Amino acid sequence: MLLKDLQGKKVGMCVSGGLDSKTVTKLFKENGIDVVCFTADLAQPDETDINGVIDKMAPCGAETVVVDCKDEMAEICLETIKCGAMYDGGYWNTTGIARVVTVKGIVNAMKERGCDVLAHGATGRGNDQMRFERYTNVLAPEMGVYAPWRDPELLAKFPGRTEMADYLATFDIPAVVGMKKKYSTDANLAGLSHEAEDLEELTTPCTIVDASMGVWPQDAPDEIETITIRYEKGRPVEINGKAVTPFEAMTIANEIGGRNGIWMKNALECRIIGTKSRGVYEAPGMEVLYQGLEQVYQAVLDRRSFSLFRQLSALISDQIYDGRYFDPSTQAARAAIDTLAANANGLVSLGLYKGNVFFQSLTECPASIYNEEDSSMEASDGLNPYSSQGYADILSVEAKSLAKAGQINDRV
Repeated sequence: MLLKDLQGKKVGMCVSGGLDSKTVTKLFKENGIDVVCFTADLAQPDETDINGVIDKMAPCGAETVVVDCKDEMAEICLETIKCGAMYDGGYWNTTGIARVVTVKGIVNAMKERGCDVLAHGATGRGNDQMRFERYTNVLAPEMGVYAPWRDPELLAKFPGRTEMADYLATFDIPAVVGMKKKYSTDANLAGLSHEAEDLEELTTPCTIVDASMGVWPQDAPDEIETITIRYEKGRPVEINGKAVTPFEAMTIANEIGGRNGIWMKNALECRIIGTKSRGVYEAPGMEVLYQGLEQVYQAVLDRRSFSLFRQLSALISDQIYDGRYFDPSTQAARAAIDTLAANANGLVSLGLYKGNVFFQSLTECPASIYNEEDSSMEASDGLNPYSSQGYADILSVEAKSLAKAGQINDRV
């Protein structure tokens, strides 16, 4: 879809209040295109007041609607934690899950106002363009999608930020280009992703990033902080003795994890379109909550169940990254994890210290299949060690057959 195709349409523009948002919105207005702006409130930690986006966009002459998605964002955070869905390089894909919530919330709001087209400012080199496109397609297949930064006309007109600022200046719309930033940041309740600019150079250390949700480990307190988390069916329902909603769970875990230097992760990830991208990610709350949950999973899942869990986690992570959260395969995998998490109940105590998470205790876990008597190296009423002889004899049949058949290359 090109700019000329928007004539006669009502466009819903996804905005952040920045230079790109202002430029495209004003261009729409100057071309007589009916446009309404939308922004999602995802409890962004770098936004002191999300309604400030309305003020930033006001000079462009279009209405701006703030869609409250905080509870939905908290819910998908806990769902992702329950699934253990970490992406390439082992990081929490905070931006990927945010796009699920953003598009669903904004598309619904756009449809209520009669919008025919969703427009977004994602670049033609990244992942978000595909996520915005696919989620719009599956949630509202009748709605068109316009990507300004894939439109040759706009790319020619605005090759850089200076041209955008100059364009807005002709309408007396404030636009500060400023000095080149060290990196760009995308933020939401789940965490922050930092990428681009100086971070594109692999000689740039990840420590150039200023931690926004906490501190780097070296700046964390010099003593261990204990956190206790109660899980029911794989979801945190109580922190430090207090019952919590999903939003409260994330907020409290972010605060506690952040101040203890958890969790900064550097990753070279594989983008949807096939290129590699470097990012530095903060997700203190998600990391702390999953570290506790994993202790419960280890207690209640047998070896094959845990292996299946890992496979499902990887699948769901890839699906989230690729903008396929609503696909049948993703939903089937989530349903399977619900089965595995049905007995994931317990009270976990963790120690947090300078970027590290230490296990302290697991109690009140009735479905645990761990038996101290069976695993003890001392005399106990558990598994009779003589019973293992028969099992060892059975295994030896295959081992000796392979050796005699010459299939073991390293025989002495």
